[in-house]
Amino acid sequence: MLDGKTCLVTGGSRGIGRAIAAELGRHGANVAVNYRSSAAAAEAVAETIAESGGDAVAVRADVADYEQVESMRETVRDRFGGLDVLINNAGVTADKKFENMTRDDWDRVVDVNLGGTFNCTHCFFEDIRSADDGRLINISSVVGQQGNYGQANYATTKSGLFGFTRTLALELAESGSTANCVAPGFVDTGMLEVVPGRVKEKILRRIPLGRFATPEDVAGLVRFVASDDAGYMTGQVLGVNGGMEW
Repeated sequence: MLDGKTCLVTGGSRGIGRAIAAELGRHGANVAVNYRSSAAAAEAVAETIAESGGDAVAVRADVADYEQVESMRETVRDRFGGLDVLINNAGVTADKKFENMTRDDWDRVVDVNLGGTFNCTHCFFEDIRSADDGRLINISSVVGQQGNYGQANYATTKSGLFGFTRTLALELAESGSTANCVAPGFVDTGMLEVVPGRVKEKILRRIPLGRFATPEDVAGLVRFVASDDAGYMTGQVLGVNGGMEW
């Protein structure tokens, strides 16, 4: 479904990003696996894709640093040519009740989750616009839809992606490229592991399907949005949350 497409997954060395990169590679895409500090993990993802018959490269860049993203763009172009699909997945948390949140806590999350999305989209915008069936896919969260205690910074960045996605969808439409947003619910990754057991039990009671998502649950939807089958869908927020209301 994705033969010949070049995809970049930011934060692709672990969690949801790792699953997305592997899924795209299994379906024929060339995959650039972005990482900031987990070189060995990113290389392992690239090796997994190669073993499945795909082609992949691990590319280091702090998405919050525009110059590093520019350098990553040149690496991707040198290896694969122009980008077809950008998945803005990289994100961080710095959870605290708002009354205890510092400006550094706020800035760190905004700089990566929103600033990184700007940097990567801006650097690769012309690639996406000029590609046949270009795709911009932003990974948000159900937290951006309903808020979450102790995550004012994170929720703000994730809800901000909705307006960003809708606007880019309008601006890309004349070229035939699309922009969509995938909003996972609570996913069984490292971020969830640090949540206390009693809190996780409370969250589970709010999920009609009665379980947390797996990274693969999210990756399958991202693969569909990246494919030609999703060519008439743009400006949408797609929930993968087990039926949670928002």
